[in-house]
Amino acid sequence: MKLNKSSFLAPTLSLAFLGLGFAGHTQTFLKKHPGINPYHYEVVKEASFAHGAVSSAHPLASMVGAAILKEGGNAFDAAIATQFSLAVVFPGAGNIGGGGFMLSRKANGDLMGIDYREAAPSKANRDMYLDDKGNPITKMSLDGASASGIPGSVAGMIATHAYAKLALSDLIEPAIEFAEFGYVITEKEANGLNSQKANFLKNSSAPSAFTKQQWKAGDTLYQPELAATLKRIQKNGLAGFYEGETADFIVKEMQHSGGIISKEDLKNYHPKFRKPIEFDYKGHHIISFSPPSSGGILIAQMLQMIAPYNVGSMGINTEASVGLMVEAQRRAYADRAEHMGDPDFWKVPTKTLISEGYAKERMKDYVPGVAGSSKITQAGQVHESEQTTHFSVIDAEGNMVAITTTLNDTYGNKTIVAGAGFLLNNEMDDFSVKPGSPNMYGAIGGEANSIQPGKRMLSSMTPTLVTLNGKPYISIGTPGGTTIPNQVFEGLVNIIDHKMSLKAAIDAPKFHHQWIPDMIGVESDFPDATIEALKAKGYNVTKRGRFGRMDGVQIMPDGKRTAAGDKRGDDSVAGY
Repeated sequence: MKLNKSSFLAPTLSLAFLGLGFAGHTQTFLKKHPGINPYHYEVVKEASFAHGAVSSAHPLASMVGAAILKEGGNAFDAAIATQFSLAVVFPGAGNIGGGGFMLSRKANGDLMGIDYREAAPSKANRDMYLDDKGNPITKMSLDGASASGIPGSVAGMIATHAYAKLALSDLIEPAIEFAEFGYVITEKEANGLNSQKANFLKNSSAPSAFTKQQWKAGDTLYQPELAATLKRIQKNGLAGFYEGETADFIVKEMQHSGGIISKEDLKNYHPKFRKPIEFDYKGHHIISFSPPSSGGILIAQMLQMIAPYNVGSMGINTEASVGLMVEAQRRAYADRAEHMGDPDFWKVPTKTLISEGYAKERMKDYVPGVAGSSKITQAGQVHESEQTTHFSVIDAEGNMVAITTTLNDTYGNKTIVAGAGFLLNNEMDDFSVKPGSPNMYGAIGGEANSIQPGKRMLSSMTPTLVTLNGKPYISIGTPGGTTIPNQVFEGLVNIIDHKMSLKAAIDAPKFHHQWIPDMIGVESDFPDATIEALKAKGYNVTKRGRFGRMDGVQIMPDGKRTAAGDKRGDDSVAGY
């Protein structure tokens, strides 16, 4: 079954696809998989597969992951190949210059979280983005090399490879071929590259593959410098990125716009293993990521706050269900600002925050049908980007992987590393640049998330897995900055309480409240009747653009893997 197809074609590039006119590298993956054509591919929004499935932000990346599964790789192999491919074909968020979180459940039930979130450089300090009057210098934490944390994505994928079956060189090969031999870009991608051309040129020390022309749908993007970087990783592993020529390129780029990442910072970066968040909700076991991601704690809090209520009987996106869920969002995000940060630097009271007793206590003052106030609702007392990308994989054995990875803003800090061809992140803005001052998403933070050398900035990424009756069931997640936990929260409620299909749950109009500002943001297709009813109760409701691009895979009762890609982008599924 294939739904909502759209096709991208550049017929004049058939010679390139055959590998003619290129020297120095032989296409091996693409010749072996002629069904994966970087010059003619389709978006597949929903499909069911007998064995394994991948859902990601780009058709080519999903097809690569599925091909790896069919070749005998497991979900970890597919995830690694998908991430490296996204770094090429989805440059706005797919990356090797950013970071993320890998959450997995093996078929035997073992859980694992790999934190490859970016970290603050050794020269970072608490007040590095403040002027002499103590006010935030916003541009410094958003644009240029000064905004970049130490990238973690390559280290994260290499750490993940310990659980894979195939050679790392084979998993990187598809990305190399997409970069070197090119791929056709979509209209959304062309518009994105064009809109940022001036920023790329301003914030980078040299022109790049992204800035050589005015782009249109159907053009082919070649990235030879990125291909060379990927080859160094393919040959030398960690040292191919964190040392040697690539590290030299990164450190040199720092000099252009005030960056402080050093060779020592790169060499000393290591991913960390984190114990996942676990809790139950209405017969389903939910597994999500722990700090420095705030997402797992937030969805645990919010789902447990609404658990005593019959949300299904209220209906989806009604005044009753939205009012209840918004009040849970308000309380959880107030706690985020006060209590959450890197657990290696701040004692996060996770056990208390995700407990049923704490959830009940937080909702004691909730009155159905009455709008709350963020002036009244503060963090609870405990004693103890918008551009990101997510992809989900479930293999034939039942291994589940959910990965959310990011550059923070779209195209990160708009800096392309000269000679290396990849974008850097602007994750330093996810710290509390000044406690009490909002970041680019309007999120407030405090001492828990202040800047310190080596510290990992608080994240909203929420890769999530669900089991049912002890068996693998759902892998899901989304981009979207601080809206991410709420999107996952609402998606799970849509599936569990409202009995919606995975695709319908993903596509349903979303809403968002994050404590400060005291406002409900809703997507443009949100029901007008609900908006008016909420306003009548005293809520401030504002329409805004789309929320994220959710992707997921679900195991159905017959054992088939149903994969779904969000209607909001070029997200696409593949499997076998």
